[in-house]
Amino acid sequence: MIKAVVFDFGQTLVDSADGFRTAEKEMEQRAFEVLSAPSWAEFVEIYRQIRTRLHGRSLFSRTTLLEELFAHYGRKIDPIISRQWEADYWRKVKTMTRIFAETEGVLEGLLGQGRRLALITNTQGQTQEGNHRLSHYPQLERFFEVIIVAGESGVPAKPDPEPFRLCLARLGIEARDAVYVGDDWRIDVLGSESAGMHPLWLRHHSVKRNWPAVKTAAPIIDHLERLLDIESLIPEKPQ
Repeated sequence: MIKAVVFDFGQTLVDSADGFRTAEKEMEQRAFEVLSAPSWAEFVEIYRQIRTRLHGRSLFSRTTLLEELFAHYGRKIDPIISRQWEADYWRKVKTMTRIFAETEGVLEGLLGQGRRLALITNTQGQTQEGNHRLSHYPQLERFFEVIIVAGESGVPAKPDPEPFRLCLARLGIEARDAVYVGDDWRIDVLGSESAGMHPLWLRHHSVKRNWPAVKTAAPIIDHLERLLDIESLIPEKPQ
């Protein structure tokens, strides 16, 4: 029997896709104007290459991105400006984030089935701890017995297996007794799988996104309500 269901946050319990797209476009435009880059197309290509490289290392700080971007053009950005731009970026994401309509009902339902709930999300890259936008959703926080913001307090960011193992230790259960639900194939599916958990890939039907074309044995769902019949999705691993 599955004893615990562990969740990612963004694009799993809430939809921030439009917020991220809008915040990214605004930051690109700001940086382009300050740098006076000669070509918008070339600038965007460089910006996105840097972003992809940093995301591949699970680094989501926009301050770090801006520092590398400006360095590419032989410039140094004022730390006050980069911090302000990053704050504006996450403020935009927050204002355009919505909780999926079924989220709270599904969490209530899982608790009603006797499942234990936990959450592991990556830090957003801010220098201070406790600033993750999850804290703005107390109506969701209340459901979780364990919450880990990976990338803070010496805990490496996902997909490193350590935050998953730490969560299991705090729950006091074996990996085979837990499911991890997340939207990112590399960070969530591969990360939880490396820790011995049952990965479940959520590709929510309302999220506009180009999902990676990869082969995976992980079950794929497009709606959180599928979790209410979780035993049919995730067979128990052999003892």
